[in-house]
Amino acid sequence: MAAAGIICRRVISLSSRRRFPASRCKVAALVAIGAAVVASGCGGKITVAKTDTSVRRGAEIFYERCSGCHSISAANAYGSKPAGQLEPGERTNGPNFNVRRVRRDDVLFAIRNGGFSGQIMPANIVVGRDAELVADFLATCSGRRNRSICEAEK
Repeated sequence: MAAAGIICRRVISLSSRRRFPASRCKVAALVAIGAAVVASGCGGKITVAKTDTSVRRGAEIFYERCSGCHSISAANAYGSKPAGQLEPGERTNGPNFNVRRVRRDDVLFAIRNGGFSGQIMPANIVVGRDAELVADFLATCSGRRNRSICEAEK
């Protein structure tokens, strides 16, 4: 509530005339702050075991670079198709890796070439060691494999 008051005082001081009562301004500020918290995705977490550092780092990179289009719960990534949907959806929906199992070499091919069959995935969205870490993560956790590693932090 204090943050809302500070925001409102600043907004009111910047305005030459007072358009909204202070209480209305505080409500609007609280709604904006709440929306920002929800949008930040602070409710989930990466569940890969912290002891498996390379797979965990691959999950972190996947979350940062791939979660806008792809889903896999081990990386707290929910950016594509609903769970269980295998048929094509929107063109920007990448595979749901909770459902699809992939091999390391196939992941590296897709990363280097922008997916398969002319998809719109940007080529080389991750490169070098980061690409290898993402490929290792997906080879380990896709298709709900290796739950003792991939869901250890639930």
